[in-house]
Amino acid sequence: MSKYIGILTAGGDSPGLNAAIRGVGKAVLGHYGMHIVGFRDGFRGLMENRTAPLDGGQLSGILTVGGTILGTSRDKPHKMPVGGKILNMLDTIAGNYRDNHLDCLVCLGGGGTLKNALRLKQMGLNVITLPKTIDNDVAGTDITFGFDTALGIATEAIDRLHSTAHSHHRIIVVEIMGHRAGWLALGAGIAGGADVILVPEIPYDVDSVAEAIRARARGGKPFSIVAVAEGAVSKQDLAAIAAARAKGNKSAKLKDGRKLDDQEADAAELLYADRTLRLAKSLEALTGLEARVTILGHVQRGGAPSAADRLLATRLGTACADLIAKGTFGVMVAAKGDGTRPVKLEDVAGKVKTVPLNHPWIGSARRVGTNFGD
Repeated sequence: MSKYIGILTAGGDSPGLNAAIRGVGKAVLGHYGMHIVGFRDGFRGLMENRTAPLDGGQLSGILTVGGTILGTSRDKPHKMPVGGKILNMLDTIAGNYRDNHLDCLVCLGGGGTLKNALRLKQMGLNVITLPKTIDNDVAGTDITFGFDTALGIATEAIDRLHSTAHSHHRIIVVEIMGHRAGWLALGAGIAGGADVILVPEIPYDVDSVAEAIRARARGGKPFSIVAVAEGAVSKQDLAAIAAARAKGNKSAKLKDGRKLDDQEADAAELLYADRTLRLAKSLEALTGLEARVTILGHVQRGGAPSAADRLLATRLGTACADLIAKGTFGVMVAAKGDGTRPVKLEDVAGKVKTVPLNHPWIGSARRVGTNFGD
């Protein structure tokens, strides 16, 4: 009998989601003769059984379109707001999976989606995930779709900021997405010729950054571009964090809802939203140059996917269809070189791929004189 496949997109939107939906859908429909149905708005749509039929008509013309035709949400199956309460809806989701006679559920998403997919697997559901995020921080895969597009957008922004920084003899601090990993800020900083790159993996010294900028000014370059990941943290902040910890302040959460990790404690002055602005003010005071902040924000993950992301999403999507046909479930379809490989959800859920300190990108950046604030 023909298999029935469900598909949803969860977490933040990302370029390439529609290309991945198309890759999975066209392969299961045309190549394998299966049936496929979409669920709207991520795991919430699956919980509410809101389906979206997918056939050749719906899959046509979406390869180049940004966002996701299915919609998305950040709702978690085990902690879902329902009627003013936070409820565990895993049983309801499992029931809808079976009511739709699904043989497999394909989940397109990042780190949070991996953990949610693993919960569904533990409920006895057949699930497969595809790695999506502009942060490129999903473990077990060479790259995630969405990253290349965001990298190009952030690089173009830095390119454009060079002229205004040069004209006004200013410091331009560019905040780039990346809470936990600095892949995007690092790549865009190198490609855009940023003079300073600050990433979460390398705590920075504000004085070191200021001295690098002053040295450029003494050398006849009274302007600088600072590319900073939104999750980058200074050594000075880490000292304040240690002081907060010493006072026993360990259990609170940051503004974005994350619990404090080994490098963070609850101190109001250390919240993400303030870090980049405080950095700019500090650099202005230490260098005597005007500093301006540009926060790229969600523009980095909007718009049409790049050719590389379309190719990657299609490759992962068709590989997903192959795994379904073989009966291989409970895995993430990872990019490996020019090919793909299935990786068990247990091996990657809850893990983050950060930038290794010995990564070639960091080495190359240092050799062309880029300052990392360390």
